[in-house]
Amino acid sequence: MYGYDQTASAGQGYPHAGQQYGHQQPGHQQYAQQAPPPPHYGQQQGQPGNGQPLYPEPSSPPSLRETVRAFTNGTITSEDFQSIFSTSKVYCPRGETPGFLALHDTQQPVIPMFTTLKELRRYAGKESRYFVITGAEVLDLLPSGYGFVLDMEGEHRVVFDAKAVEEMVDFAMRRMYG
Repeated sequence: MYGYDQTASAGQGYPHAGQQYGHQQPGHQQYAQQAPPPPHYGQQQGQPGNGQPLYPEPSSPPSLRETVRAFTNGTITSEDFQSIFSTSKVYCPRGETPGFLALHDTQQPVIPMFTTLKELRRYAGKESRYFVITGAEVLDLLPSGYGFVLDMEGEHRVVFDAKAVEEMVDFAMRRMYG
């Protein structure tokens, strides 16, 4: 047979083919066994009332905003920051044509990016146009020689110059390809 064992039902309280409930096959003892009731939602079987969920909710990763705050406060390493940044959504303002908007009135050209739509709207206005990409895509698509600033108008602004971006790209490549 394909994909299952016909005898697998024997140990699960189901009768064998040709056997009916209440009938005993020759040479076999029949035991009356009552199955325990199913666990209540959120309890593990065999441990009623222990409060442990059967399938615990996965812990959600910290938001990019929380990560920026922790990074600027020095409570996480740059490697931890980059690990979270690479998988996080980044909100980028855009103009009439697709692509990054750059600020050239800084020491080096930087691209403003935001950890939340609320932060972007605070900077660029309620009706501003934007696109959303991951941090990894930022590192892949950012033009050479450009840095970026996260949450420019925010409480925990962080600036990465072009050299820092190159180091982030190198770190990502080493992590990905060894």
